[in-house]
Amino acid sequence: MKLRQPTDFLILAALEDKGRNVATNLASHTGKSRKNINTRLPVLEDYGLVQKIGPAERSGLYEITSDGKAALIYQDQYNQVDDFEQLIEGPGTATGDNTDNPQASFARGEDETEDP
Repeated sequence: MKLRQPTDFLILAALEDKGRNVATNLASHTGKSRKNINTRLPVLEDYGLVQKIGPAERSGLYEITSDGKAALIYQDQYNQVDDFEQLIEGPGTATGDNTDNPQASFARGEDETEDP
């Protein structure tokens, strides 16, 4: 996962703060060009940090995903770790056990309580 700083984190933060949005509005919120936003949104979608939502295929409406929210939590560590994707997915991703990474679990909306 290769993110462009600060643009990608600005896009994620704008989607987190303002909710689902289109490139034109994201450009206004981030201070980046619409062309730059339009270039980065598909990349962020490929990484699973945002998702394009309907109703129409060409609507250009995006929202942040749970992994995108986790990326914002760990933004300060982006340059300090070798595998940022592993960090935001959590250490127990392969086993489904994310108890060692409560912030990422919380950001993804995972419930820590178990039904009796």
